[in-house]
Amino acid sequence: MRKRTVALIVVVAVVLALVGGAYWAGRHLFYEPTAKGVDSVIGELGGTRVLGVFAHPDDEQTVNGLFFRAKQHDGAYTAMITATQGEAGHQTPVVARQEDLGDIRKAEALKNSFNLGVDRHVVWDYPDGGVPEADDELVARVVAEMRRVRPDIVVAFWPESGATGHPDHMEMGRITELAIAELEASDGSYTGPDHVVYTISPSGALAAFGGETGAFVVENQPKPEYAMAAEVAKKHEGWTIHASQANFMPEAYILPTWLVYSLWDQEFYHVRDLGADPLSH
Repeated sequence: MRKRTVALIVVVAVVLALVGGAYWAGRHLFYEPTAKGVDSVIGELGGTRVLGVFAHPDDEQTVNGLFFRAKQHDGAYTAMITATQGEAGHQTPVVARQEDLGDIRKAEALKNSFNLGVDRHVVWDYPDGGVPEADDELVARVVAEMRRVRPDIVVAFWPESGATGHPDHMEMGRITELAIAELEASDGSYTGPDHVVYTISPSGALAAFGGETGAFVVENQPKPEYAMAAEVAKKHEGWTIHASQANFMPEAYILPTWLVYSLWDQEFYHVRDLGADPLSH
């Protein structure tokens, strides 16, 4: 009996060691060594008014922690732009007629931003997949929204990678920079934000699971300077709210959502100080 007990203890210890090793190996894929851990990127930068500029409903899922903490911890005014209604998206699972998907996803985005405490959220109707053709008109609308919100920090996609390699994301990053440059060159009472904060995807995970698209993103995104808590509970709530995209994480990363977020529990950001490095030059 004693030998069996010892053998069982050894087996359990080996299994736990293997599971623990796999867990920490997985966590390493979602770790960025260049990123300094902070409680809140917005708080670290002294932001009081924050505007996120995105392409699709559910893009805000990448920045849940930043927006939730900006409101709850820092008391900042928060706002969002979503340029399209995501009507061309793939439903996972199917929850509605495809012709109604734009209305469904717009409602999901507005509900999710409300759940994060966002004060203002505009969802426009540029064609999903057609942002690269919007250009001048869209720049003007982003400029007008920035003048209305008057953010000191703008949260955006890095134009060369778009966090996921999606052309709409990359174009929204470029349009955001063009809008800021236009404001910087203006002589009005508001001449743009102090910082632009770019959401950065974990390079190790993209390299391991992202295929050619992941390799493209890794190759074309900067190293992040900041890491902060991802507010994982809010991310899970967000995918419940985004019912038409609830299975996105397993499709994108192969792993179940709960496991992805047990490993990916931080958000990563690259910051450009526009006082020292303006976009208008």
